[in-house]
Amino acid sequence: MSESLPDLPNIDASRFQQADVQRLLAAERATHAPRFLLLYGSLRERSYSRLAAEEAARILRALGGETRMFDPSGLPLVDDAPVDHPKVKELHELVQWAEGTVWSSPERHGAMTGLMKTQIDWIPLSVGAVRPTQGKTLAVMQVSGGSQSFNAVNQMRVLGRWMRMLTIPNQSSIAKAYQEFDDVGRMRPSAYYDRMVDVMEELMKFTLLTRDLAPYLVDRYSERKESAQALTRRVHQKSL
Repeated sequence: MSESLPDLPNIDASRFQQADVQRLLAAERATHAPRFLLLYGSLRERSYSRLAAEEAARILRALGGETRMFDPSGLPLVDDAPVDHPKVKELHELVQWAEGTVWSSPERHGAMTGLMKTQIDWIPLSVGAVRPTQGKTLAVMQVSGGSQSFNAVNQMRVLGRWMRMLTIPNQSSIAKAYQEFDDVGRMRPSAYYDRMVDVMEELMKFTLLTRDLAPYLVDRYSERKESAQALTRRVHQKSL
């Protein structure tokens, strides 16, 4: 029977851990450029969510990052194709490659677009024993055709939390997006542009701070306890 803690009889002392400062201050740090995947939520020829994501990618590269963008054209609806569909496989590989992610969606009918949600829904919560999103950083952005709104970014925050991602505090919401990009698709100088720079700076800092520590940061008592119990059951079964 597991030993409990004083005054905490429901806690398994063998699985309860104090925070380890040395593990939080890991001496060995990765030296490669931080890797970022950018997703956008519209297939229009002049897609403002795509233009915003492209501008964000330029900023991330200027900050020293490596970026890749997923083209969602041809991505099937969830459950309407097998997981070995070429577009699904491409998305899965990019998600596993990335250390940080940017989600950029239009707001449509007061919500993120179906295309944005489809991309997120295709991202698996686990691949074997690996959770491809857990502990990775996330920045959320939205573009609107009218006044500034935060419905889409708020929804994406909920999804990021569900997928155990480290969603940074800052975010970008671009109102009247059709006014904010020039004829060649570059974002014009504005307070919205400055906010995007703020968001990408913050994403870069959080990614550099956490990417080497992600497995430890998201290590959970409940899962350590469950894993130990599962192991015990397997050992007992083999001994029968």
